[in-house]
Amino acid sequence: MQAGPDDLGKRAAWATLKFMAFLAVLLFACAGTLAWWQGWLFLANFCGWSIATTLYFYRHDRALLERRMRVGPTAEREPAQKRIQLFNVLVMMVLFVVSALDRRFGWSDVPWVAVIAGNLLIAIAFLGFFVVLRQNSFASATVQIVEGQRVISDGLYGIVRHPMYAAAFPLAVGLPLALGSWWGLVGVPLFVAGLVARLLDEEKHLARDLPGYAEYRSRVRYRLFPGLW
Repeated sequence: MQAGPDDLGKRAAWATLKFMAFLAVLLFACAGTLAWWQGWLFLANFCGWSIATTLYFYRHDRALLERRMRVGPTAEREPAQKRIQLFNVLVMMVLFVVSALDRRFGWSDVPWVAVIAGNLLIAIAFLGFFVVLRQNSFASATVQIVEGQRVISDGLYGIVRHPMYAAAFPLAVGLPLALGSWWGLVGVPLFVAGLVARLLDEEKHLARDLPGYAEYRSRVRYRLFPGLW
């Protein structure tokens, strides 16, 4: 049974607060200090976008928000996706932890301009996520086909087949930069590998189970970047 609006709002708020608290503790515990302006700016930027996006879809598309809250390896139904998502969660942890340890041990000397650029990349990523979710109300956080789902082929989906994943690239690059770490960028190739693995496996399920997806795939050639792949 689908939760009522009040219950959904409470669960969404609680999940957001828990994530923010976990992220703050992880970052500053690994950094070993609270005197880290890059960390505070990143949290304000990242968490601000997360809260604003959650509030918007709570007001305008609660079914989508409900689906987006079922996230992570345990929420996946396919064994391959469980393994892929576990890998992706660990990679995200690497990006955060290495960047914070960089602050503790002073491995990098990142200029403030690069830090601001990293935060701008994060903002671009969240704007991309928002536009994609506006255009595709079926976009769940797990690989599944929901009742009444249809192929979305206009907007960003008329350019590439996976605009949500394309928007994740500036997030992965921007995150270490925003935290003032060059060394955090070493996790980006792992992030790309996990994202591509998820994408390719997801396409198999969509082509098999979503009517019209095979035809859509033949019309829109590129998965992530026009003219490249």
